[in-house]
Amino acid sequence: MSRYLSQELRSRGSARVIVVLRAAMAAGAVASKAESRRLGPRFRNGGSSLALATSLGERGEAFRFFPQLGIMLGTVDHDGLAALRADHDVVAVVGAPALSPIRPRAVRAAKLESAHTWGLERLGAPALWERGLTGRGVLVGHLDTGVDGRHPALAGAVAHFAEFDLMGRAITPPPKPRDSDQHGTHTAATIAGRPVSGRHVGMAPGARLASATVIEGGDAVARVLGGMDWALGLGVRVLSLSLGFRGYWPDFLAVTRILRRKGVLPVFAVGNEYAGSSRSPGNYSQALSVGACDTQGRVAEFSSSQRFDRKADPIVPDMVAPGVNIVSAKPGGGYQAMDGTSMATPHVAGLAALLLEAKPKVTIGRLEAALLTSCARPKGMSAERGGHGIPAGVKALEAL
Repeated sequence: MSRYLSQELRSRGSARVIVVLRAAMAAGAVASKAESRRLGPRFRNGGSSLALATSLGERGEAFRFFPQLGIMLGTVDHDGLAALRADHDVVAVVGAPALSPIRPRAVRAAKLESAHTWGLERLGAPALWERGLTGRGVLVGHLDTGVDGRHPALAGAVAHFAEFDLMGRAITPPPKPRDSDQHGTHTAATIAGRPVSGRHVGMAPGARLASATVIEGGDAVARVLGGMDWALGLGVRVLSLSLGFRGYWPDFLAVTRILRRKGVLPVFAVGNEYAGSSRSPGNYSQALSVGACDTQGRVAEFSSSQRFDRKADPIVPDMVAPGVNIVSAKPGGGYQAMDGTSMATPHVAGLAALLLEAKPKVTIGRLEAALLTSCARPKGMSAERGGHGIPAGVKALEAL
């Protein structure tokens, strides 16, 4: 039993759990409603979402079902947990720690004055564009605070948009792409921003986004899982996430493994809590975790990093990418600069989209290996802080 789940049961007599169904084990399988309904009586009505539901004037739900992921989310007591673990359709039952956004360390006004931002130059995006690669035909999952689809840099970039309410349910019909904050527009444009007057902020200006509003309040776990499930159903190949929970809690590892099994590269920010810390799921060996560097190739002081006692991938982050003074789109028009591993993560997601256009049938393992192989650590950057170092677009393409 996970430590988080054990603590919740011991202190409250019930716990929020993620239930992995057998259908999650197959790459193309989708779980059936019949499975979820049969298991429904194992859950307690309302659970940890009851207070939120009550405040919204709604009745708490016993569980939430995510067919593409092949999982259920709900609250159980000791007897419900035992019944789920004994069921032949259940592969695993893990806890559901609360997720939260990784907020930028700094936000400031900025103008887009150069043809390419420094981050695009550092990762070699223009050199890949010269080879005809823009990310065309690649759908990137972007789960954040949403996206301002009216921004000129994002015109035509948002292929799909969804908004998940505070209870984690998709709002229907889907509203027009909008940003509930400012974080999502910034990260979205770094992935797939289109050129405006010959000036670029986006790594993969030909890629398209499946963008969803999943953070900033409410039942964050249900909202994020809902966004992941939605994105999987649309066929995304890359998923960019700048959120997590502090510390190492293995409970979300099952979901990260499911994403990879379904052919999706999970690109997760490692956190902005300095050395000796990291965020889950970014600190899992099954995630491609990203820290931040500055224009001089130095690891940003705030960028999290940590060593784990494990043979596979003992150091996080796996790599660092531009995350200091990153100029990108601002909701309502114009641009602004932000600092954070949240800014570094979409650079890597966009680079992955460029590579996927070149090799659309590549496995996630080979894609990740190519990105890691391309990395180099500048003089003065330690592996303990920067992992493999900073990726290089052309080298990654050659590695494929």
